[in-house]
Amino acid sequence: MNIKSAVFLVLSLVLSAKGFAQVATAPTMGTTPAPAPMTEKEVITELKKDGADQFLKDLDRRGVDFEMDDETEKRLHKAKASDEVIKAVRAAGPKERAAAQNAAALASGAIIIPPAENTDFKAIQTELDPDKIISLAGAYAQKYPQSQVLTYVYAYEAHAYQQKNDAAKVVEYAEKSLALKKDNVDMLMTAGNVIPMPQYIQLHQGEEEQLLNKAEGYCQEATQALDQLKKPPNMDDAKFAQQKTTALASIHASLGLIHYDRASQGLMGWDKDELAKAEKEFQQAVTLATPEPSDYYRLGEVYVREDKIDEAIAAFGKASQLGQGVVKQYADKEIETLKQQKAQMAPAKQ
Repeated sequence: MNIKSAVFLVLSLVLSAKGFAQVATAPTMGTTPAPAPMTEKEVITELKKDGADQFLKDLDRRGVDFEMDDETEKRLHKAKASDEVIKAVRAAGPKERAAAQNAAALASGAIIIPPAENTDFKAIQTELDPDKIISLAGAYAQKYPQSQVLTYVYAYEAHAYQQKNDAAKVVEYAEKSLALKKDNVDMLMTAGNVIPMPQYIQLHQGEEEQLLNKAEGYCQEATQALDQLKKPPNMDDAKFAQQKTTALASIHASLGLIHYDRASQGLMGWDKDELAKAEKEFQQAVTLATPEPSDYYRLGEVYVREDKIDEAIAAFGKASQLGQGVVKQYADKEIETLKQQKAQMAPAKQ
């Protein structure tokens, strides 16, 4: 199975663009630690020493490490704290500050992840072994069935199965992810890319038309979701535009395969209209971004079915030039076969 690099790119792009926040945040490595919250003793000392104005500035920056109760309020009043100061200290307590941070995060569209759950999610994100990802993701889904990031956990599981060349499981987990978040562009692209592949189509004989329609729908929805994807805050405009274009090229390649599959099902031989659509989509795929060798190979296959021998040789040549392994081997074989056909046809034209 051809693993489209753009699909993996989009998963990281989606996660970079989407804000994630823990319920209780903590300093991370490489960042300047936030100043420690003020104790009650520090509050009273600073009020007496520096006055309310300076104290309120420090309070806003640091907060306090205690919750306000009646006894604490009495002690602060004894230290000459005004009602305004009491109100500010109450709002600066751990629970109030955490609630305010979470409200701000939610308002910005971020997803709130409890600390323990976030640790398990990070373990999935950083794991490289596909079998371990599948195991971790399965455990996560059982442990946190209501998690706000479960759609992304299923996405990692789908990609793990993609590395194992298990087309059926890729689609299964892509659709599980989409059931939780229908505009998950990464999974829309994945489903649209894998469903029309022979490895998947051959598992569902008699359902080809229905499956190809579904795959085309996923591709169309992916294009719309990609267009609405927000730029990650730390990414420059040019790189963001480049990555979106790479993803769009992948979608065109998927559409090309969908139309090629439809063309093969023509009642009177290959459907010329569907071949023309496949040609157009594959041409988009290889010109919008850095081309995949497999897309040039499939474009060559389309040209062969359209009896465009020179164009087919050129496309297979590009596949051979850019590819390696099986893609290069098959492309070179196609070029040799087509050149022999062309040589046999030449005398008849004279």
